[in-house]
Amino acid sequence: MARPSLNDLTAFVTVATRRSFRRAADELGTAPSTLSHAMRALEERIGVRLLNRTTRSVSPTEAGFELLGRLQPALSSLDEALDSIATFRGSLAGTVRINAPRLGAAILVRDILPVMAERFPDVTVDLIVEGKLIDIVSAGFDAGVRLVDSIPKDMIAVPFAGSVSFICVASPAYLDGFGEPGTPDELTRHRGIGHRVPGGKLYRWEFERAGQALAIETSGPVILDDEELMVDAAINGLGIAYVASPAAEAALAEGRLRRVLEPWTPAPERVAIYYPGHRTVPPALRAFLDVVKAAREKQEQS
Repeated sequence: MARPSLNDLTAFVTVATRRSFRRAADELGTAPSTLSHAMRALEERIGVRLLNRTTRSVSPTEAGFELLGRLQPALSSLDEALDSIATFRGSLAGTVRINAPRLGAAILVRDILPVMAERFPDVTVDLIVEGKLIDIVSAGFDAGVRLVDSIPKDMIAVPFAGSVSFICVASPAYLDGFGEPGTPDELTRHRGIGHRVPGGKLYRWEFERAGQALAIETSGPVILDDEELMVDAAINGLGIAYVASPAAEAALAEGRLRRVLEPWTPAPERVAIYYPGHRTVPPALRAFLDVVKAAREKQEQS
């Protein structure tokens, strides 16, 4: 049997983890049809079917899962070996793949990516915006961004500068018409802009004051799964929204929104980038983490 090429094995791992010829082809910079033909040729060469194909999806066979489980650590070790000589090139280069929700992505674009582009121009940050919490290792990411409390315990977390509060906001027109709630219990008489979280559940609004914690279920004319749209809905008078503070900063500063129930705002939460601690950190990711730490230290000193 002819030994498969490294390119073919890498392509198989990409298809098997992305579960899509189109997504894998986009990542590898080739055409889906070319990638499909390459996978059929690989299967013929080794004499084993590796992928189940339908018109809508692709998934590994039992043999495919076995090969994938063996190849992933091997290819990771190869990447680490190549990364280990990065310093001998004279300039740092590479790609850092990061998975983040919209809020975390906005922080990166504002505070981190400009510094990365200036200090490490040959490092590409491949930022994928996704709301649901995923396994970044199996999905092929170098790191992820989440609230500190939602990061898996086996990961190493590096907090960003500052913190995020979750606040209630509404338009002046809405508050003029419906009044302003004085306590979270009064929200039952108001229109709440619902927030559906990635798992499909409706988010319960959390409040805290003098050691008293509450979680309130709200109802209203609209349910959304995107904080920017929730802010827009509040600006347009659809009700009260419960959002992360950065999402509403501009509208609050411009007077298009006002905060309500401010004394009941829960304690701020930290946002962090996280990565697996059992792997050697690639130089490009290490550079990215250093920029995150430097930004945090700069803010703490100011």
